[in-house]
Amino acid sequence: MSQESRAEYNFTQKQITLGVAAIFAVYGTMAYFVQTLGIARPRIAADLNGMSLYSLAVSIPSLVSAFVTLVFGKLSDIYGRRIMLIISVAFCLAGTVLGAISANYIFLIIAGVISALGTGAMMPLTYAVVGDLFPPEKRGKWIGLLRIPTGVFSLIGPTLGGWFVDNLSWRYLYWIAVPLLVVCLLIVPVGVPSVVRRGKRKIDVLGCILVAVASSTLIIGFSYAGTKYPWRSPQVIGLLSVSFLFWILFLRTENHVEEPILDPLVLRNRTFMTVAIATLFSYFGQMGIMMYYPMFLQGVQGISTMRSGQIITPYSVLMAFVGVPVGFLLARRGNFKWMYVVGFGILTVDMFGVIFITEQTPIVWSVAIVSIAGFGLGAVPTVNTMVVQNSVPKRLLGVAMGAMFFAILMGVAIAPALLGSAMNASYEKSLRRSLPYELHRLADQETVTAIGNPRVLLSQPAMDELKVRFDRGGSEMHMLFPDTVRAIRTAMAAGIRSVFQIGVVTMLIAFLIICTIPARTTRGE
Repeated sequence: MSQESRAEYNFTQKQITLGVAAIFAVYGTMAYFVQTLGIARPRIAADLNGMSLYSLAVSIPSLVSAFVTLVFGKLSDIYGRRIMLIISVAFCLAGTVLGAISANYIFLIIAGVISALGTGAMMPLTYAVVGDLFPPEKRGKWIGLLRIPTGVFSLIGPTLGGWFVDNLSWRYLYWIAVPLLVVCLLIVPVGVPSVVRRGKRKIDVLGCILVAVASSTLIIGFSYAGTKYPWRSPQVIGLLSVSFLFWILFLRTENHVEEPILDPLVLRNRTFMTVAIATLFSYFGQMGIMMYYPMFLQGVQGISTMRSGQIITPYSVLMAFVGVPVGFLLARRGNFKWMYVVGFGILTVDMFGVIFITEQTPIVWSVAIVSIAGFGLGAVPTVNTMVVQNSVPKRLLGVAMGAMFFAILMGVAIAPALLGSAMNASYEKSLRRSLPYELHRLADQETVTAIGNPRVLLSQPAMDELKVRFDRGGSEMHMLFPDTVRAIRTAMAAGIRSVFQIGVVTMLIAFLIICTIPARTTRGE
């Protein structure tokens, strides 16, 4: 990348200080959401009777986030980061309040969608602000330092989230976020500089429509496959075919519009595409750890939410703080390929170990597993940002960051849809095989339905209700209760193990892809 004019970075020290404070506030708030709500997600689904929709609570908001990331990235290049960040924080605030008052899981998903209209753009926009404030040789340091608020919430977030769930209510986690978002709304207009591109301001409306249809049909198709409809059903094949068609139309359209939301120059950049595709595949493994490992700890091993939060903490902490020295190292040396190879390689090996965990696996091994995963992933977000920002012209900074996070969020959206389908299919198959034979003769339909819902392993009221049903069924039913609970636990373990197996394969693919990235530097030379 050619040396950029220093006239573009002539901000005063006061402007830089206020700008850094603003992006730290926004990034820290995002870190709070990730670290506290992630560990609470299984119990939230159980409390609101939404275990069957567990994956959709992540995949649908992530789909919206992916779309918003792409659009807001382009709009920020046209109208400036400041106004787009204000809009993003406002959407997030509205969705957070609605999440706190959710009466059922469907409403919670809707609240998550509204929140995703903001959260989808907040993180890439903060990175784009770093690109506006600092020249290439200084970005690595500040991108690394942005990991500090993530590290702070990584230390306290999982335990804090678990404590509130175990002792008060998960709703408090949403209410605590409200004042944090209000602070962001106050500081962003003051701190973020209004860097606006001059020239024509055209919005690629057709591109927005095409990518929205392409991505939504893809996620819905994967969500239905193997659960509501068979993989070879007309519904699934039809949705995936429509998605494929609209992706082709979208890519063709972007080559012929004046202001594309996804500039073809970005897609033709080999470095960007290598990073984007590898990162997308890697999220199958990452979502297995972030979404389903807490479920394994709480549901299969019977560990409390707070305790499981403490077990997960090393993953979050290492993933956050490793990025800090990596940022400084990149700023000094610029060589990044070895960081990718080592990071993805460590996570791939670690995922092979995850598939062997069982109900009897000692806690110390669980801590080791998540610690190794966090160490392996720690460098990746910082390196991704630096590599993408320095592989495209500055005029495409917002588009490139939006496209990068679009790929990430598509991984976050697709992974739960496919993993959830695999989880549910394996759970049902294992449950049929594990349940006591006599139960089919003695249990009524309502009891059978309750047994088929794994929420009983995560919600004590649901477990108590199931026990009452068995007690009412007579002495024979009462005797079958322990074996039935054991069968549900065995089925959940089988379902989650299938998720981890998919994660192994996709992480291996991600590792092989990232090994092909061109060996360049990130010093903007």
